[in-house]
Amino acid sequence: MKSACHDPLQSYLPRLRARLALVFSLALLCGWVLFTALAPKPVGAQGATGAGHLLIYSIDVEGGQSTLLVGPTGESLLVDTGWPDNRGRDAERIMQAMQDAGIKRIDHVLITHYHADHVGGVPDLVARVEVGEFIDHGPNREDSPSTRAGYEAYLKAIAGHTRHMVDPGDTIKISGLDVIVLTEDGEHISTVPGIKPVPNPYCASERAWPTDPTENARSTGILVIYGKFKFLDLGDLTGQKEVALVCPRNPIGTVDLFLVSHHGMDLSNSPALVDAIHPEVAIMNNGAHKAGMPAAWQTVHDSPGLEDLWQLHTAENSDAAHNSPEALIANPKGDGDGHDLKVVALANGEFSVTNSRTGTTKQYPRK
Repeated sequence: MKSACHDPLQSYLPRLRARLALVFSLALLCGWVLFTALAPKPVGAQGATGAGHLLIYSIDVEGGQSTLLVGPTGESLLVDTGWPDNRGRDAERIMQAMQDAGIKRIDHVLITHYHADHVGGVPDLVARVEVGEFIDHGPNREDSPSTRAGYEAYLKAIAGHTRHMVDPGDTIKISGLDVIVLTEDGEHISTVPGIKPVPNPYCASERAWPTDPTENARSTGILVIYGKFKFLDLGDLTGQKEVALVCPRNPIGTVDLFLVSHHGMDLSNSPALVDAIHPEVAIMNNGAHKAGMPAAWQTVHDSPGLEDLWQLHTAENSDAAHNSPEALIANPKGDGDGHDLKVVALANGEFSVTNSRTGTTKQYPRK
């Protein structure tokens, strides 16, 4: 007859195994959480908000300019506002970029000059978005009906806002960034703090550029420095003023990202400037039927060391030989409008460009 005695160890073993399995699972989970938290993330995979990177959005305003920068602490700078009217189209596109960046106000708006495709969107913007201050070069210098009207509309729209007029060498104070005014109201800086001017070998072969009496030559241009990353935006600065800035000595040095001057017009983008700054990547904020001219496109494309030339639109008045591959174009012919190009830059010099149309990101490692 079998014993009816109960073995305590035999009944405890299943519970022991279950507890050990639970402990093991929790250890694995904790290890995975710690690994994902500490593991380095690729540039393009980082989120839109939070410290540790600079965001730059080249917003599609159909051949005008609107470039949103959001620094590592979330402080923002908008360079130009696109066109007027169109039921607030350009202001709405700026707001889409703001939403992606995780911001609800714009701390600084820089108006490079008073042409309608740069200043025209200010009334629509202030009707929708809180703005901290406006920055410009002072009074309008161009005697044309459209520019006078654009400047008057600008003054009316910014009434009650802080207005700051800058000079060459001034800085725009944004936490975590160095933003230096290079050109303003027809004048230019001769030295940039921390950068030694060097002789520019491309000046000797540069052609003579005509005098430009328009507001383009008065453009406020900036150099943005975030650690080892450098971004250059000269607005619509034209050839004669570009050459004066970098000849006979180049005070800028080389840059990682260049916003192609004047939307890719051949009134700008002198080889003496473009070749001297050696951009790794360039973005052309052209329209489907505005700018993106073959001569300017070729100058930028052939710049020493350039890896990619991105475009906001296919230049439909040009040809296939003077347009970038479709993967590098935010809005190809027939695809519609409104897609932007988003740059995420790290202080170590790494950056990426994302095409919002395709969602694809290209990484650019530190040089």
